[in-house]
Amino acid sequence: MTSLSTKLAEREAAGNPIQVGLIGAGKFGSMFVSQAHRTPGLRLAGIADLDPKRALASLKRTGYPKERYDESASLSVEDGIKQGKVAIVKDSAALIATPGIDVILEVTGSPAAGIKHALLCCEHKKHIVMINVEADVLAGPLLARKAKEAGIIYSMAYGDQPALISELVDWARTAGFPVVCAGKGTKHLPRYHQSTPDTVWENYGFSKEQTEAPDFDLNPKMFNSFLDGTKSALEMAAVANSCDLTPPSDGLEFPPCSTSDLPNVLRPKEDGGHLEKKGTVEVVSSMELDGRAVVNDIRFGVFVVIEAPGPYQKECFKQYGLATDSTGKYAAQSKPYHLIGLELGVSIASIMCRGEPTGQTKTWAGDVIATAKRDLKSGEQLDGEGGFMVYGKLVPAESSLEIEGLPIGLAHGLSLKKDIKRGQGISWKDVEYSEDTQSVAVRREMERLFAKEFEGRKGKANGVNGAR
Repeated sequence: MTSLSTKLAEREAAGNPIQVGLIGAGKFGSMFVSQAHRTPGLRLAGIADLDPKRALASLKRTGYPKERYDESASLSVEDGIKQGKVAIVKDSAALIATPGIDVILEVTGSPAAGIKHALLCCEHKKHIVMINVEADVLAGPLLARKAKEAGIIYSMAYGDQPALISELVDWARTAGFPVVCAGKGTKHLPRYHQSTPDTVWENYGFSKEQTEAPDFDLNPKMFNSFLDGTKSALEMAAVANSCDLTPPSDGLEFPPCSTSDLPNVLRPKEDGGHLEKKGTVEVVSSMELDGRAVVNDIRFGVFVVIEAPGPYQKECFKQYGLATDSTGKYAAQSKPYHLIGLELGVSIASIMCRGEPTGQTKTWAGDVIATAKRDLKSGEQLDGEGGFMVYGKLVPAESSLEIEGLPIGLAHGLSLKKDIKRGQGISWKDVEYSEDTQSVAVRREMERLFAKEFEGRKGKANGVNGAR
């Protein structure tokens, strides 16, 4: 198999580098920027950001060569490609429409923007790496289908946890091992579901002196979405949809677990573990329930738990020193870290050199619904992911449809029509909304499409059972 780096080097030698457009110059985008000029065969052609100063600051902060970008922000992307310089623009639609751009990186974090950009990529035949997991979970199952119909590749981002987990699942299945569970680590305690932007830094362990320092620029709402479980729910929904795994029926459990204990904790309940079934996703916590740190945690890593198909394989696990559970039947493979944007070039190279995504939504298995952090009153306006009012809870997609769950990606700016109790999932029927909004319309289209497919599956299953 020819390596991706070799294929990239061939493109460089031929004077035909991959031209990349980046939408969003935040942390993830900046990490990619820092590596883009170091990768032969790849060119960052343009950055679209609503604040051009932020894009320029990203280039400067990451050490991008000054002679290779337009500091005045007056160069068009098309001219930038000709001159070999990065163009900075406000208009993301113009970036996507530019002839010569091969791949778009969607890094905005806005579900509505992500949907808009994916549809524009379909229109202009540009491959897209959807780093925006919020958009991917909100409408990815439909967007991936539209991308396929348009003849483009819709991909997860290598370096981000969902793509790395999908890679481990693919390894296991390719080697013939049943997947028992796949997931990642994080810092979590049950009370964090009620965390708000006012409590997030205390929960993370930052001191008042640190948070009041002039150079402290972390976004409390974004980091709160990591802490309150929303981001974990979104990422595990993306994995379930990519790998056709089933989410837990009542949300993620976040059991405390060390790296070495993964096979013991993440095995079925009948074998002494936490799982209600095999073939699921889960997130493990780096904190014990009493607040102590888990020893040898996997907070920043990813894993897959596999099962020995029979006695022979079980014996091989033992012979070759594979750490297993107490029965010797279950084992785990893990990666202790993820480097998000620093690894993103792998996705770009895989798309353009192999014609393959690095993970891709294939079905609608998991959804993330807005769930009340406190008692909410009729007339209140939801403040979205990482805010004061709701967190995202992972549920099976069919369960979400049954209760008409409001996706966390749309739980912003909508007014409540009734009181909601703490811990209760919010429904479409509980809020005022308009299907004239593109993101709402696309999501509702996806729900109608899959509702028919789920009904068709039930009909076939009932037919088979009836025949028996």
